[in-house]
Amino acid sequence: MSKHGFKSLGLGVALMAAAAVAPAQDLVKEALASFPMDTVRLEYSSPAKLRQLQEYSRLHERYLGPSLRNLEAHLASLGVRESDLNEVVLGWQPSASGLTMEGITLGQFDPQAMARQAESQGIAATPIGSTSAYCFGSTDTAPCVAVLGRGLGAFGTLDAVHAIVDVRGGETSGLSANPSFSSLVKASRKDTAIWGVATGVAIEDWFKTGMPVQKNLPVDLGSVFKNVQSLAYSVAPTDRVRVNVEMACTSAASAGVLRQQFDTLRLFQKMAWQQQYPGVANPFEDLTIGASGSTLTLGMSTPYSALEAAKS
Repeated sequence: MSKHGFKSLGLGVALMAAAAVAPAQDLVKEALASFPMDTVRLEYSSPAKLRQLQEYSRLHERYLGPSLRNLEAHLASLGVRESDLNEVVLGWQPSASGLTMEGITLGQFDPQAMARQAESQGIAATPIGSTSAYCFGSTDTAPCVAVLGRGLGAFGTLDAVHAIVDVRGGETSGLSANPSFSSLVKASRKDTAIWGVATGVAIEDWFKTGMPVQKNLPVDLGSVFKNVQSLAYSVAPTDRVRVNVEMACTSAASAGVLRQQFDTLRLFQKMAWQQQYPGVANPFEDLTIGASGSTLTLGMSTPYSALEAAKS
């Protein structure tokens, strides 16, 4: 994985008083009923499963980008620990500045206790319709959290949390009204600690952050993925981190061309890795590339030592 690759594990909560949420609730269905209709990427992760792994501390470091690490610290100020969060679903939408992210989470936290903690810390509540959010900063990009029910929360910028509240309140359409994306999510969900789907501009973005790619690639990734309609991936961390990717192309011919391009990328990446990280296990040694009809598949088994190297 790249230095951004394991940074997509979202840790956050959202503050909105609503009906109680059962622990067995399907968080992916909640995401489809919560995220805006223009969402182009969705990722599910289970911190509860990841915490059972011996290498969790490494994974925790790899999956959290700076913004989410900051959010984790903010949650601590509300009395919510990382260990209180069991499942997370992230969503991304296109914006003028790139892709913006929000998320929902399921865990063990008490809205009333969080409200009391916020008051004691001098963290003001910002009204959103009939509910409130807590924001950690005054800028448009400041992280906010809001409770959607006991044990269910949402997080993101104030605008992002507001959009989730609007979707859940029926004021705007959500992902569940997008049949193609909803079908992709339902067909792609896996019983792994991390999995997700991407379409449109999010395909190239995921590849840059989800695979341990080097800089100065000999190909233009935008042209590489122009004939890819959707991407589904799963991450299964055990003794190694195993990544499987499936890309739906516009035709069998485009899948064949894409396979040739990935063969070139594999050779370049193997050489670039050895130059940059000599003596460190190379994740591209066992990269598998396959094509069947209009579908291209990738498989990679990455040692944890490679993750540590790519972090620098």
